[in-house]
Amino acid sequence: MNIRNKVLSLLGGLLLVCGSAVAQQDAQYTQYMFNTMSVNPAYAGSRGQLSIGALYRSQWVGLDGAPKTQTLNIQSPIRNSKLAYGVSIVNDEIGNGVVQETYFDAVISYTIDVSAEGKLSFGLKAGGNLLNLDFTKLRNFDAEPVNSDNIENKFSPNVGVGLYYHSDRFYAGLSAPNLLQTEHFDNSQQTAGSVQFLSKERINFYLITGYVFDLNGNLKFKPALLTKVVGGAPLQVDMSASFMFNEQFTFGAAYRWDAAVSAMVGFQISDQFMIGLAYDRETTDLGGTQFNDGSFEVLLRYELVKSFQRLVSPRFF
Repeated sequence: MNIRNKVLSLLGGLLLVCGSAVAQQDAQYTQYMFNTMSVNPAYAGSRGQLSIGALYRSQWVGLDGAPKTQTLNIQSPIRNSKLAYGVSIVNDEIGNGVVQETYFDAVISYTIDVSAEGKLSFGLKAGGNLLNLDFTKLRNFDAEPVNSDNIENKFSPNVGVGLYYHSDRFYAGLSAPNLLQTEHFDNSQQTAGSVQFLSKERINFYLITGYVFDLNGNLKFKPALLTKVVGGAPLQVDMSASFMFNEQFTFGAAYRWDAAVSAMVGFQISDQFMIGLAYDRETTDLGGTQFNDGSFEVLLRYELVKSFQRLVSPRFF
């Protein structure tokens, strides 16, 4: 078995581990600060106008079968009320179609004023996901085929909650986007010597925060933090530092603890359109392999600015 196939076996090992359990995690994003509703439903409507965001992430480019993620978020406040709504669709694929999950969620949030500048939002989302898994394309570490029935369009319900506080300069949020712990498949009771595995959707807890500093009339600086906690997986901590120049161009860097370093750029093309790009380079052993060219993200956001009120200054989060 060559080195590429060995790494592919490791990818399969994320799902197939002899005699052990696998805790599935939510998809990760480098530009989460521009894709916040995917991790916190209370963010819906906080931008004050209809906002549509689409993101594509290709992880570990050059490694055949590496994860790919697409997201689409639509959110808007409801005029003359404290309510807002949103719709989120996430598609996650691993192994060139071996594993494919699609999440569909409807989001609602309620916002109250807690100070002259601060707002606190409560968010709730409900929906579900469809899982497809083709066992015929999987092998265990001994290159043996996995004998199990394929999973096709298995539906699992989902409920998530979140809190989100923000002012013009500061934000903080706490959320659990997936509260239901779903067992996708369980083959752990098979006979001795057979491939045994258990996959369960675990609760992912997120803490996000950031603050915007005015360095001068044309330059803003925003440090930000995301922490994700999920049972059965290492703690994830993302720290970033971003700058906004002339309210049109953003650039920055990020560090994912013991995992990756990232670079990010963004362009406010017009009042309505913003595009963002991000590149990750793993700091693990996987990052040093010749067939891993890092991870890429492309983000496109459209906002109907005049639907409620024109923004005096583009929001940095």
